[in-house]
Amino acid sequence: MSQLLSRALVSINWLSEALKTCKPGPALRVLDASFYYPPIRDGRKEYEEVHIPGALYFDIDECKDLGSPYEVMVPSEAYFAKYVGNLGINNETHVVIYDADQVGVYYSARAWWMFRVFGHSKVSVLNGGFRNWVKQGLPVTSEVVKPKPELFQAVLNPSLVKTFEDIQRNRNTKEFQLVDSRSEGRYKGTEPEPGEVIFPGHIPGSLNLPFTSFLTEEGFEKSPDEMMQLFQERGIDLSKPLTITCRRGVTACQLALASFILGKEDTAVYDGSWFEWFHRAKPEDRVTLWKDKK
Repeated sequence: MSQLLSRALVSINWLSEALKTCKPGPALRVLDASFYYPPIRDGRKEYEEVHIPGALYFDIDECKDLGSPYEVMVPSEAYFAKYVGNLGINNETHVVIYDADQVGVYYSARAWWMFRVFGHSKVSVLNGGFRNWVKQGLPVTSEVVKPKPELFQAVLNPSLVKTFEDIQRNRNTKEFQLVDSRSEGRYKGTEPEPGEVIFPGHIPGSLNLPFTSFLTEEGFEKSPDEMMQLFQERGIDLSKPLTITCRRGVTACQLALASFILGKEDTAVYDGSWFEWFHRAKPEDRVTLWKDKK
């Protein structure tokens, strides 16, 4: 396995070596973006107990539009700039993001996508995540460093973020392919949504390609050839516009990451995803097999 897998993906060996030669700082920042929903685990508490030396905690539930009724919508440019600036990140920083979920890569893909949404291209996901860092016996610590704030200028790239209105309009115009990254059961409406605030189902016209398909059992990203095959098997054409949806715009970012690795850098994410669609769309515009739908 090559050291620098792609601009969007770095290997555990690459990060381990990089940290030996470059102490975490404005040139290289490592972020732990672990988060869990429903809150069966506490990402911040786990980070404080054990993390990659020098890593800082990126709180997905804090770095969002706090005024939105939907689950994790992107914040304003000013909010994001201040949030990541306080993590000691400037526009030249190479940011490497990981999380501690058992699947290997979960919320780190959302944080990666957010950096790209706000114009930062020097951002990578740690392939295999914290699970495999620990498995390889690499150093961990409970020491939390306090970074010196840096100036970060955020410029929103609206082409990477789709709104409710965009999805509604697309039902007639078919400007882009829409793909749902949740499990088949949640997509079809045969298994419940986490938290059970909403019932499962999908947006009419969306295809289903679960994000877990892109990960090996060990928690690493599959090879580019395998990724390409997954898209092709579902009839998804990476040469055409593509938008990904899920429940709250998190696992959708896994497919945005996969397509980026395959050279498609303009895949958009429907930020509100099924949670917003469920609350705003007409009942007849929600496709579901859920029994007790109201």
